[in-house]
Formats: sequence, C-alpha cells, structure tokens
Amino acid sequence: MNVWQAYEELKSALGPEASQKVALVLDALIQEHVRAEVREATDPLQVTLRQLAAAQVRTEEQLNRLSQRVEELAEAQRRTEERLGALGRRVDELAEAQKRTEQRVEELAEAQRGTEERVEALARRMEELTGRVEELADRLGETNRQLGGLAATVGYTLENAAYRALPGLLARDHGVRLVEGLRRDFVVDAGGQAWEVNILGRAEVSGQVVWVVGESKVQLSRNDVDRFVRRRLERLEPVLGRVLPVLVAHMVSEPGVREYARSQGVSVYLSYEFES
Repeated sequence: MNVWQAYEELKSALGPEASQKVALVLDALIQEHVRAEVREATDPLQVTLRQLAAAQVRTEEQLNRLSQRVEELAEAQRRTEERLGALGRRVDELAEAQKRTEQRVEELAEAQRGTEERVEALARRMEELTGRVEELADRLGETNRQLGGLAATVGYTLENAAYRALPGLLARDHGVRLVEGLRRDFVVDAGGQAWEVNILGRAEVSGQVVWVVGESKVQLSRNDVDRFVRRRLERLEPVLGRVLPVLVAHMVSEPGVREYARSQGVSVYLSYEFES
C-alpha cells in the first residue's frame, strides 16, 4: 500500500486533512523502515566491498612486486644468457686453441722423431768416425814410436860421433883436456832430482877441473839454446862447479843461432865439423 492508497482508505473515516497527515506519517515510517532494511542489507556488503578493495590493493601491490621480481629475474636471465654466450665463445676459443696446440704438439713430435733419426744417424757416423780416429791414433802412435825410435837413433848416432870428435875440438878451441871419456849419464841436482845429460865428461883447463855438459839436437834453434841453459846449466852448475856447455847438431833452424849460443856462453858444433 502506498501513501495514496492509505489516504483514500482513511479519507472516508477521518476526513481529508487527517487522512493526509496519517498517510504522510505512515509513508515516513515506511520510508524509514525501508532505509533501515536497506542499511541492514547493505552494511555487510559495504564492509565486504571495503575488504575486497583492500584485498585488491594488496593483490595489486603483490602483483607489482611480483612483476618487479619477474623483471629482475628476466634481467638476471638476460645477463646469465650473455655470460653463457661469452662462456660459449670462450669455450670455442679454447677448443680451437686446444686444437692448434694438439696440432703443434704433433708437429713437434714429428720434428722430434726426425731429430732422433738424425741424431741416431749422427751417432752412427760418430761411432764410425771414432773407430777411424782410434785407428788413425793407433797408426799415429805407431808412427810416433817409429819416429821417436828414429829420432833416438839419429840422436844417439850424433852423440856417438860427438864423443869421438869433441875431445879434439874442445882441446883446439878451449884448451880442454878430458880426463875421462864422454858419456851419457844422470846428474842429481841440489834438490835431489836426477837429470839426464846427453854429453857428460870431466876435464881439465889450466889445471882446474871443468865438467863438459852438452846436448845433441838434429836442428838447433834459439829456443833450444834457452831451454838448455835453463833446464841443465842453471840446475847442474851448483853441484858440478865450473861447467863448459856444449851443443851439437846436424844443422841450425834459423840464422844467427850459433852467435846467439856463444852470447850465452855455449859452444856449438855441427856434425860436418866432426870430420875435420
């Protein structure tokens, strides 16, 4: 029943004015009742809507955070892919380098094999050469022994000739008279060391004892003169006393040797003079 219907019902009983007031009061009551029912029905809905709105806000915030996290993960994934790409390229480079290294190692191994073959060949040649050198050394040793024997023979022959010729030559040139035959012998120096002397003999000059000390050389040089003075005369004069040094040779190896020997107090006789 609306206000108009209530008014029509009450008009006959209360009159028009009273019926209008009553109808208005009833309408107000009805409206208030409706509003109360509406409020009662809508308040929980408002609470729910507010809760939903708050939940929506939290959801959006969570979505935003999730979206940000997704973006961060996407960025991390992108960087990871970049690093993986760089790592892949590096692995490829290392693989290529390894391949080149293996190839180089193989080349070096091949070169080493070639070197070993050359070394083996060289070793064989060295062994052959060593054998030849040893053979030549043996032959050279034999030759040296023969030459040494020949030189000794020549030297002994020259000395033997000198033993016969020097007494007369020394008497003629130096007034020396041998009181014993010339010989090969050893003389011990002041230090107790024995020295071989090719030509040795005791003689007299004007009543004084003098020792003839000499050596023989096939070819006489200035160096031979120096060695004779240094190695024989300087060592033996302190134990023999007065010495008459003599060198005999077949020939001299350079001009002026005899004059140089005389300047050192050494007489020189060549083999051709033994026949005079």
